[in-house]
Amino acid sequence: MFSLFKKKNPHSLPALQLHNTLSGKTEVFEPINGVVKMYNCGPTPYDEQHIGNLFGQVVFNVLRRSLEAWNYKVKQVTNITDFGHLQSDADEGDDKMTLGLKREGLAMSMENMRKLAEKYTDIFLHDIEDLGVNTKRVIYPRASDYVGDMIALIKTLEEKSYAYKARDGVYFDTAKFPGYGKLGGISGGTTEARIAANAEKKNPADFALWKFNDSLGWDSPWGKGFPGWHIECTAMIFALLGKQIDIHTGGIEHIPVHHNNELAQAEAASGKKPFVRYWLHNAHITIEGKKISKSLGNTVYLHNIVDRGLNPRSLRYWFLTGHYRTPMNFTWDALEGANTALSRLTRAYLELGEKSVSLHSSSPSGRRPFQETDSFASGSDFLSDFYAAIANDLDTPKALARVWELVKDDSISPAAKKASLVEADKILGLGFSESAASRHIAVVEQSSLPEEIQALVNQREDARQKKDFAKADELRSAIEKAGFEAIDTPEGPTIIKK
Repeated sequence: MFSLFKKKNPHSLPALQLHNTLSGKTEVFEPINGVVKMYNCGPTPYDEQHIGNLFGQVVFNVLRRSLEAWNYKVKQVTNITDFGHLQSDADEGDDKMTLGLKREGLAMSMENMRKLAEKYTDIFLHDIEDLGVNTKRVIYPRASDYVGDMIALIKTLEEKSYAYKARDGVYFDTAKFPGYGKLGGISGGTTEARIAANAEKKNPADFALWKFNDSLGWDSPWGKGFPGWHIECTAMIFALLGKQIDIHTGGIEHIPVHHNNELAQAEAASGKKPFVRYWLHNAHITIEGKKISKSLGNTVYLHNIVDRGLNPRSLRYWFLTGHYRTPMNFTWDALEGANTALSRLTRAYLELGEKSVSLHSSSPSGRRPFQETDSFASGSDFLSDFYAAIANDLDTPKALARVWELVKDDSISPAAKKASLVEADKILGLGFSESAASRHIAVVEQSSLPEEIQALVNQREDARQKKDFAKADELRSAIEKAGFEAIDTPEGPTIIKK
């Protein structure tokens, strides 16, 4: 078992608890040592990533933000699978990157495969930045840069008699690993039922460590070809994070095959040391009640959301209205509602004015959650409840509900309310407490406003001075219909372009 490093919680926060797929239970989080090592399954960039692919990136960004709020240092790796990922987790079907080359009319070469991958990796990184993920704080290794590590790992498995060579590749012998299938409790045939028959395998569940290919790939001791998809992740984890890590994340579809394969080969190679302390998996997103599929024509990308004039962070807001382990059904009406809610939350925050209580300190993470000794007692109940929700396996729906309760609570001073909202947004990442540019809000200088809009703004201010609030609301609606929004602050109205 792990020798756990017990970190004293300096902030009187509740114990952070996470649902561990390996045990099937929600457990108190305790890292192996002082730095949390986290690996997130990333994209195969043969095409643009749809919103279902982006969901996990947002969820586990909330996890990172939460870990830092609990004052942990985090080393985070999200892989880029830029070759060799077959359509099926079980090493069946066409290679996704090859399909991408064919789709775009590119010649079959490793150089073109890398170019294609970089093209769509750039789009992916831009998308998740728009969703509030700071990509500069995450390591994004390209699998093709670690082929030497993969070959070395396969050789280790071969030396330990876990690997055997067949006519079409080198396979991991799952019969040699008694614990195979323990992740998610799928032992006893469930995995085998998902895997197509292959006469080259000793056992149906055996998986490819290396696949032969005479025309593309790399030279190896077994022949030219590609490393298997599963060995890619394990080799990159070993190279960048070590042989034991704290957290491994991914979608629930990875549990039966991909993640069980990772676990088996990692522990076989390292001498059966526990590979991952906590396995976390997010549920699926459906669209209008159907699985996301290009063949169904229901694929939604982030640029579709932006093209409709919606704030990209509204998608993040919508994601957080559900628990990450509960399936969610996307509709445009739901997203419109999320966009409206985020706009109102941003307005409420800005209307609190510029002055606020600073809660920052010189902690390594740059974050300091509330302490019971903080002077803004009127906001402490909110933060206690907010952190309790996050500590309960990232219960973002409850945390969001508490945020709205705070916004509507007139008994709390504006300064305390704003300071509390700042702390909440450090975890939620909705961006209402960030700069206008990072929130995708275009603040318009009043001197640059069209004359007709400036006239409406002036009339509204006059109505507010006269306490004719019905007229002021009517004029606000007129401003909004013209594509602008008036946000009232103690320093005067701020006008933004919607």
